[in-house]
Amino acid sequence: MGAEPAPDISVAVVNWNRREYLRACLTSLAGQRGANFEVIVVDNGSSDGSADMARSEFGMRVIANAANLGFCAANNQAFAAARGEFIALLNNDAEAAPDFLADLRRAFDAAPDIGMAAAKVLVWEDPRRIGRIDRIDKVGHLIYPDGQNRGRGTGEIDRGQYDRVAECLWPDGCAAMYRRTMLEAIGGFDEDFFMFADDAELGLRGRIAGWRCLYMPGAVVRHHRGASLDAGSTRRIFLIERNRVLLAAKLFPWSLLLLNPYYFALRLAGGLAAAAGGKGEMARFPGFANKLRLAWTILRADLAALRLLPRMLRKRREVRRIAKLTPAEIRCLILENRIPVRALVEKSN
Repeated sequence: MGAEPAPDISVAVVNWNRREYLRACLTSLAGQRGANFEVIVVDNGSSDGSADMARSEFGMRVIANAANLGFCAANNQAFAAARGEFIALLNNDAEAAPDFLADLRRAFDAAPDIGMAAAKVLVWEDPRRIGRIDRIDKVGHLIYPDGQNRGRGTGEIDRGQYDRVAECLWPDGCAAMYRRTMLEAIGGFDEDFFMFADDAELGLRGRIAGWRCLYMPGAVVRHHRGASLDAGSTRRIFLIERNRVLLAAKLFPWSLLLLNPYYFALRLAGGLAAAAGGKGEMARFPGFANKLRLAWTILRADLAALRLLPRMLRKRREVRRIAKLTPAEIRCLILENRIPVRALVEKSN
């Protein structure tokens, strides 16, 4: 007998102690149609029986880590084990519509330089709820010139305004697909990021290397937002702040990088103004004591980023070796996909 033919698509699902979310996620993958795929679950040392459930109930291939290696390292393990020519990511706290994989896969037929495909990610709502209104989590990404990124359309009611196939900056790592050829050319996730802004770094690195991304509105998933870390977690704020500095240091042209403190100050001022009106991230930290705690977290994050700066600058030189875009073109790409500061600070990530 011959060897089993390789699947067209490999789906990576990273998990850490989210057994019931994972069960719903894998159930949604079991209902996919029109796609030839395999699923690789990477379990980061769960203690809730998640890995055993994936094996026993779904017959899934599981890579079981002894500890939590983070989103980046776990996905890189899946990339190495994947057999498909296209590699999809699906968060364990997301549930995919039946045509999710097939629709993402179609993006790559458009042109050989399509290296990434972005899904329509909606905020999860109970499907039994009467009169449910779909709210957008992310439909691709936008970026602010200090390195902070935000989902395109975040918080908007889905009225069909994003129902056309379109080029976008990069896909959200919650639900994405990548061409294996691109990953082999540019590398996988940067494991220094651990989690948060990791998909931004990978996506922008891919764009710098000359690959494009298509947004596919028919590839719908519903996402339980904030399931990985609590929205008000200082650990979450720490990683987001540290990683936006690392991303800028590694990938931004010097003409933008030197203006980073200016753009950061603008965003901070806008965030304080938004918080006074009860909006945005800072509003999650009410009162003077909590604001001090937030400020200390941001300071610690920036100091942690500075300690990693020499490593990022070495990686910056590596990125320049694979770059197809000039520094001026990278600057234009970022500014053309810039999120207005007001939209950034008034909506929670």
